Amino acid sequence: MSWTLWRMWETAKARVLPEEGQDLAEYGLIITLVAIVAIGALAVLGRDIANRLRQLAGVL
Repeated sequence: MSWTLWRMWETAKARVLPEEGQDLAEYGLIITLVAIVAIGALAVLGRDIANRLRQLAGVL
């Protein structure tokens, strides 16, 4: 009887608890996407931001 209860517990646990490896891969993909967007934004806007900061430093 205990074997049957153990199998039922393992089946229920597998259905309720998500796979941790899948979550880790998804977080890795999200972090990679955010990094690519940030690098792209800095590459496009970097000179404009630097010029604005130089203007502000000259005013202050």
